[in-house]
Amino acid sequence: MAVKRDYYEVLGVSRNATQEEIKKAYRKLARKYHPDICKKPECEEKFKEINEAYQVLSDPEKRKLYDQYGHAAFEGSPPSSEQFAGRGGFPSLEEILSEVFGGNIFERIFEEAAFGGRRRRGRRAARPQKGEDVQHRVVLSLEDAFKGTVITVPITRRVRCPSCGGRGATNEKTCPACAGAGRVVFQPNPFMVVEETCPTCRGSGVIAEPCPECGGEGFVYKQEEVKVRIPPGVDTGTKLKVEGKGHEGRFGGPPGDLYIITEVKPHPIFERRGDNLYVDVNLTFPEAVLGTEVEVPTPEGETVKVKVPPGVRENDTLRVEGRGMPRLRGKGRGDLVLRFHLDVPSFNWLDKLSGRQRRVRELLEELQKELPKPERVRRRKTS
Repeated sequence: MAVKRDYYEVLGVSRNATQEEIKKAYRKLARKYHPDICKKPECEEKFKEINEAYQVLSDPEKRKLYDQYGHAAFEGSPPSSEQFAGRGGFPSLEEILSEVFGGNIFERIFEEAAFGGRRRRGRRAARPQKGEDVQHRVVLSLEDAFKGTVITVPITRRVRCPSCGGRGATNEKTCPACAGAGRVVFQPNPFMVVEETCPTCRGSGVIAEPCPECGGEGFVYKQEEVKVRIPPGVDTGTKLKVEGKGHEGRFGGPPGDLYIITEVKPHPIFERRGDNLYVDVNLTFPEAVLGTEVEVPTPEGETVKVKVPPGVRENDTLRVEGRGMPRLRGKGRGDLVLRFHLDVPSFNWLDKLSGRQRRVRELLEELQKELPKPERVRRRKTS
């Protein structure tokens, strides 16, 4: 038993194709493989496959079942073509065209026979398309990220060509082949009517020379400088949108947007983690044992006095609330976190002690004898 091909693959459309795209694909394939046109033996089976796929995908309910269950949704009751009454079980060309175009296509064509086999159709207006977005990366200092700033950003964006007004052409005149319609309908034989894009103007309805300034694109690239306000609290990777400063849209569509992506440079004193700032503070051994008061800098350029409790160890931290970075989305600020380190004198320093300093060393040695010995290897927490 032959394995059925995927219906979307048969019609050559994607799984999220619109009904209009499905109808257009069916119309194209039907013109190519219908037994009245294609006399090759394989065309008959090919058309059966095409017609079966269209009967399912053109029906919203059948399509929904097919998307959920695949071919199994119709096992025992394959999609029917009974709504058509063509010869040999096939829909006739007239029925295909009526199904796809709606109404009696032949009556409409013969009523307009005065056009000599062609009929005029209103040129389809292209849908407005929004322009593409533009991205620009800026590097900021931590101070600028803290306070916020205004910067001037140089960008290159696509704008409408001033010479042709975005049309891409000059010296335009109505296409003589389709009379400006952009589409032509002709009857190659008494049993077939075909509509297609006008081959002379390629669907534009006009004949024109390409604009020499934009080369027929309708757009040129222009360098601009845009002022951008950087709010307080931005971080590396923050994306800021400036509306309407991207590439201009096509066919009257709105322009895209400009996205500023920030990068904050490392600071020699502060380490940023989210909205918190870490600052490393060195303590002498007596300060760590007895406690002290230290003066540390803040990101706004001031200093703050912090009381250090007795018994501080290496890498202990102390949090000063509300003295970190401003929160970009929300109120208030993060915290300033002091991270302590013990500043132990070097061995060489101990060899050059004055008399008073030697006495201090002797006292430290006596203290060492009195203190309990620590467990040398720390045990890790396993749960």
